[in-house]
Amino acid sequence: MIRMRKFAAALLAASAVLLATPPTASATPTPHRPLFRETFERLPLGPVTAGHGWTSDTSHGSLTVEPSATGHGRELRLHTEGNGRAFLVLDDLAPAGNSFWARLRLRVDAFPTAPNWAHWTLAEASGSDAPTLVRPLGGQYVPTEKANFWGVGSDLGPTGDWTAWRTSAPATAGRWSCVEFHLDATDNRVTVYLDGVERPELTVSTEEHGGTADDFVFPAFDRLKLGWQLYQADPTPTSYDLRMDDVALSTRRVGGCAA
Repeated sequence: MIRMRKFAAALLAASAVLLATPPTASATPTPHRPLFRETFERLPLGPVTAGHGWTSDTSHGSLTVEPSATGHGRELRLHTEGNGRAFLVLDDLAPAGNSFWARLRLRVDAFPTAPNWAHWTLAEASGSDAPTLVRPLGGQYVPTEKANFWGVGSDLGPTGDWTAWRTSAPATAGRWSCVEFHLDATDNRVTVYLDGVERPELTVSTEEHGGTADDFVFPAFDRLKLGWQLYQADPTPTSYDLRMDDVALSTRRVGGCAA
């Protein structure tokens, strides 16, 4: 009888331990939610100035939701005249650690061929605490090569106005690309991926960039603009069209660009 009582007591104690044990790592994890997602599927066809979580910034430009060129779904067309601009704008960003990933699909119908060194931007991140503009997606027409090349850039900060274009990263018009960039505040690093492949030649960081000898330092990001701006007057061609789809921002890499 004494042995049975001891066994029952041991069994009761083991049960209590099991009930008190917290869930293990094998429990279902909390789903990760992106900071922003837009596929343009729920927007009406036609001119648009805002969507869920975004507004626009235009000068001699417009945004229009159109049927996809593939015949499935919808996409955003951004049109500019001359050196105008047309951007989808995300305000009130507050990414953890001042770092985030972005992924978008885009197609530029034509890049500039004049004037020499014509400079264009497709993404610009900024913060109200500092004037520095960080341009993770952009590029320049290089007359000595008679071609456009991708390049990360910045303006209005201590490192000046620069675009670190690379001839190993040609910008091709008339085709869709899946583009990603990572802004990592731990060393003010910008990393770019084209069609799922990292392009290390486009990476810039605190001490390695295209500006002055000063450190390149991120502002506290609260705004991101995605679209098109050309800075020089009287360009060739005289107008530009950028098509954009499947935009996502996250504190983790979104992916989905691999062939």
